Amino acid sequence: MSAGWSSLEMAAAAAGDLVDGTYVNLGIGLPTLVTRALPSDREVVLHSENGILGAGPPPEAGDEDWDLIDAGKQPISLVPGGSYFSHADSFAMIRGGHLDVAILGAYQVSAAGDVANWHPGAGIPAVGGAMDLAVGARSVWVLMWHNDQDGRPKVLAECTLPVTGRGVVDRLYTDLGVFGFAGGSLVCRRLAPGVDRATVQDRTGTGIVFDDKEGQQ
Repeated sequence: MSAGWSSLEMAAAAAGDLVDGTYVNLGIGLPTLVTRALPSDREVVLHSENGILGAGPPPEAGDEDWDLIDAGKQPISLVPGGSYFSHADSFAMIRGGHLDVAILGAYQVSAAGDVANWHPGAGIPAVGGAMDLAVGARSVWVLMWHNDQDGRPKVLAECTLPVTGRGVVDRLYTDLGVFGFAGGSLVCRRLAPGVDRATVQDRTGTGIVFDDKEGQQ
């Protein structure tokens, strides 16, 4: 087995840290996997910016309802008690500070907790709702691969792509572990199975402070 987490294991790590009773927005891409990783007995209400509270996991193949999709246009389900509302109402929730956590995908995160979630030519037309979520949610988590397809670090001293929000990221989940931010530094809170400190430092574009309580799970 290769070292580090798979995409679903990364999502499970984030899902396991969510507190029951919280309202959580899932960004497009990897964050949508949290719907698969979140146990059905958890009381976490998932929000989709296109106007859904109570988003559930994707349906089985052949059971899709293409009138029921998430912000990334992928089919989802609705949990009992879920609701629909307008796009304007959805963003009123975001901008009004009514979401406890926003889990975003990203192209880059800096040691200061800056996040870059788009860039020209990436296939995403613009920054989208992430600019609202970055400042409207009470806590911002990022779920992304630690390195890009060419092996270059996505966790850097400073972002080189357009910054969506500065100093807004509270937690970062990658295939190599879980990270936090303190005093302008990246802090490793937990290493993924099979990943050692030397490996994660070698694959990161900034210095890392290792938490004394950091360990593998």
